[in-house]
Amino acid sequence: MEPNHGLVGANGVTNGAKVPVHSSAHPESDARSHRKTFSAYQHTIYMNGVRGLLPPLTTDPNGWEAAAKAVMEPRDFDYAKGGAGAGETIRKNREAFQKWSIVPRMVRGNTERSLKVTILGQEWPSPVAIAPVGVNKIFHPYGKSPLLYHEVLGGFYQILTDIPNSDGESGVARAAGALGIPYVLSTFASEDPETVAAAQDSASGGGGGGPGVRWLQLYWPQSVDRDVTRSVLRRARDAGYAALVVTLDIFSMSWRPLDLDNAYLPLYRGASTALGFTDPVFRRKFRERFGHEVDEDVLKGALEWENTIFPDMAHSWHELEWLKGEWDGKILVKGIQHATDAELAVQAGVDGIIVSNHGGRQYDGAQGSLEALHEVALAVGDRAEVLFDSGVRTGADITKALALGAKAVFVGRPVVYGLGARGEEGALHVLRCLLADLEINLAITGVRNVTDLVPDMLRRSDL
Repeated sequence: MEPNHGLVGANGVTNGAKVPVHSSAHPESDARSHRKTFSAYQHTIYMNGVRGLLPPLTTDPNGWEAAAKAVMEPRDFDYAKGGAGAGETIRKNREAFQKWSIVPRMVRGNTERSLKVTILGQEWPSPVAIAPVGVNKIFHPYGKSPLLYHEVLGGFYQILTDIPNSDGESGVARAAGALGIPYVLSTFASEDPETVAAAQDSASGGGGGGPGVRWLQLYWPQSVDRDVTRSVLRRARDAGYAALVVTLDIFSMSWRPLDLDNAYLPLYRGASTALGFTDPVFRRKFRERFGHEVDEDVLKGALEWENTIFPDMAHSWHELEWLKGEWDGKILVKGIQHATDAELAVQAGVDGIIVSNHGGRQYDGAQGSLEALHEVALAVGDRAEVLFDSGVRTGADITKALALGAKAVFVGRPVVYGLGARGEEGALHVLRCLLADLEINLAITGVRNVTDLVPDMLRRSDL
């Protein structure tokens, strides 16, 4: 009998039918299961193998990209994979991890283990969160989009208006909610913040509902239109977004050859305008300026949204004062790669710093993000939370980042590849694989708690 791809326990679905998540793949009598949390996914996979069921995707992190590429539209896959310039920064992100090796310790009495961390005063079940990634609806291959055609400068633009069958941000948010993983919504999301919040909460607490941990990524607010920014902040607060992640490294578009070769920017097809197009203040101002609703000219609306959030203006640290006055929650900045900038961010009063180079999407020829982490962590100390982003692919990667000073990491492309390959089920599978890999790797290398990780547990060997 050929094995089926439909892992019971991944999202409660196999062969199109709903089944209980807690099935015979989680035997009550198995004492080992009671000592495991995320690593129990390994046991689930093997038990389902006895029943002829295979995982929905490969468990090899090196295979997720290929799985997504096999089914995604080529230009959408290129948008997910691509980076700035010749891709050197993307390569350096991975090479930076390979320069560090974990030094295993044996006979450590670490039968009981924990992945729990406390971030900004809130306990997380693991040190993993969803990175802000926009336009999620273009990544899921099962959604079919009706297209509108608008004549522009004598040519025709295809405008993406809806993908009703796509999991999109809501699918990833449900996957995050099911595992208690914090979710960061992108300003360039293809779904509005209220819908995504509801999706995350619907899956939190094992599907029993309840508030999940979620933050809103915000491109640096400008004086160009503070009324729209205030409206966005009010909506975020009302929808339960507890913190703002202010992205520092993208006040204008970067040079991305894959997207340029495809002449493809999802923004201009309306795929990343949900936050703006559902905002009452933005809609009112658009109507007053152009005399019609934003939905009646998606391209014009997309250009106006771009001008609102990307006015191509540089910044100064003192500009954060206005945002702090408008937002009563926590504020983090994302994009720090130098200890001096980290110090300036702390002096500006931020609550957290995300060491990140935008996954290599914003500038080329730079160091791997991990190269900056330890220096930034030492400079900041305990004055602000230090988190990490860019290049994370495995449990070992997470271990290295935590040992070098990060309190948690954000995962982007692997989740996108899971979403692209198998929708929500694929995103959930990728997250479960990463967490199981992390917990198992920590156990075998002698670590009791992720909070015990320190630089002495690593050795550096330059390539």
